[in-house]
Formats: sequence, structure tokens, C-alpha cells
Amino acid sequence: MKKRWRGDSIRAGVAIVGPGRLGQALGRALSRSGVQIRFVAARNLARARRAARFIGGCRAVGLSDRSIATAAVIVLTVSDRAVPLVAESLARLQEKWSGRVVLHTCGSLGMNVLEPFRKRGAAVGSLHPFQTIPSPAAGVRSLQSCFWSVDGDRKAVAVARSWVKRLDGKSFRVPTDRKALYHLSAFLVCPTTITLMHQSEKLLRRAGVPARLIRPMLAQFVAETVRNFAEFGGPKALTGPAVRGDWETLQRHVAMLRRYSPELVPVHRELVRLMLRLAGKPAPRG
Repeated sequence: MKKRWRGDSIRAGVAIVGPGRLGQALGRALSRSGVQIRFVAARNLARARRAARFIGGCRAVGLSDRSIATAAVIVLTVSDRAVPLVAESLARLQEKWSGRVVLHTCGSLGMNVLEPFRKRGAAVGSLHPFQTIPSPAAGVRSLQSCFWSVDGDRKAVAVARSWVKRLDGKSFRVPTDRKALYHLSAFLVCPTTITLMHQSEKLLRRAGVPARLIRPMLAQFVAETVRNFAEFGGPKALTGPAVRGDWETLQRHVAMLRRYSPELVPVHRELVRLMLRLAGKPAPRG
């Protein structure tokens, strides 16, 4: 059993601001690791209550509730676009935030969005999991042992890293001016993979593969691809007709796409171009 974490000031515990998937998953994961979650705050109190039930052992409050300010750490788990407005609103709850830590979980944003807190004496920082969270329950699992981008003031970074350690994860720093680039890398590999897998699922259905087999089949196939990438790196893990120079097969692929999914033809063309560049192969003429 890990020692109960109560913060490093006379105020105890954590306030989660934002009852979405990440807020719920992070709250529950931290609570299980021994971090005291005191509040879940949201504009919609009903949503905050549902999140509090999922996390367990904390109280739902509105965004204007001054009890939020009694927590040692406030974590903003709202969307990227909402962070500036929420930060400005919460910071006005009191004049002084000395001794408090305020973190946000947005991978594309720097510390400037938390300036309203910093001006009032708080230590500010960011804590972003390089992970996908399709549901709160799935997030509790995936946040364990994952990788985290951590940045900010010394005290905020110390708190964030202590949490990453409790979750058996690994932390690293990304310069503020490259946060959007970092976040883009996650976008390119996660939702795009899901989108392509969904398109593959539709094509496999059209091809006559039994529906009950398609998702397990794709999951196994993609999981092995990921293992190959981790072991060999991109160029050596790359396989398929583009790498082999099998242009006749690629032409048959394009013919099928024009018939069944014409919207994917330009996607296929660009992917083949990138594959050839990765493999160091020349593009076909004509």
C-alpha cells in the first residue's frame, strides 16, 4: 500500500477541474495510488457528481465554489480551448494563491495559459499523458506505466513527477515552443490509426470476411506491426507492395478503392508516396 499523499502545504488534497474522460481517469488512478482527491469541479454539477462517483472519495462542486482553493493542487483537465477561460475564472476566486500548485493536462499548450494563477503566487505546470483515453475506465488502465510530458515551475514539476512515479510512468520535458509539434505527433499516430483501421474494417466487410473476426484480426495485425516498429524502427519494419515495387498490386488496390471507397484514393496515393520516401525507393514513372 502506497503512502497517502496529502500535498506539501497545510492544505490537503487535489481538486480536479473538468469531469471528462481524462479528469475521471486521472482522478481515479491517482486516488488508487494514494493521492487524496478532494473535489471534482465542473460547470454542470450533475456531470461533476457522476465523475466524483467514478473517482470515489471526493466531492462534486461548481466552478464558482471557493472550496476549490483549499486544495493543495488544482488540475485543469478541461479541453485545450477552455483552459484560458477556466484558469482566468478560477484564479479570481481569491487574491493570493501562494503555496498552491496549478497544473493543466493539455499537450499543445504552454504555461502562459496559467499566468492568472502565477501572478497570484501559485506554481504552475503541465502534466500530459502520451496516451489515448476512449473512456474513463480504459484511461485508468492506460495511464498506468505510460509516458508523460511534464513542464513548469520547480514546485509544480516536482508534484507532477511524483505522480508519474506513483503511476509507474516515465516523464520527459518538451520546450514550450514545441508543444504543438509534440501534440501533433500524438495526433498523427493515434486518431489517424483508428480512422484507417475503421476504413480497413469496412473494406474487409466488403471483401466477405466474417464480421466477428474483423476486429480481432485487425487488432492482432496492428499490434504485431507496432512491435516491429518498436524493435526495428520505421524503415526496417516497413513491408508491403510499395516497398517491394509491386506496382501492379498497387494499381489493383486503386481500382478497388475507386469502386468501393473513392474518397480514399488520394489518401492511398499520399501514403504510398510517404512509404516510398521512408523506404528510400523511387516513385514509379507515369
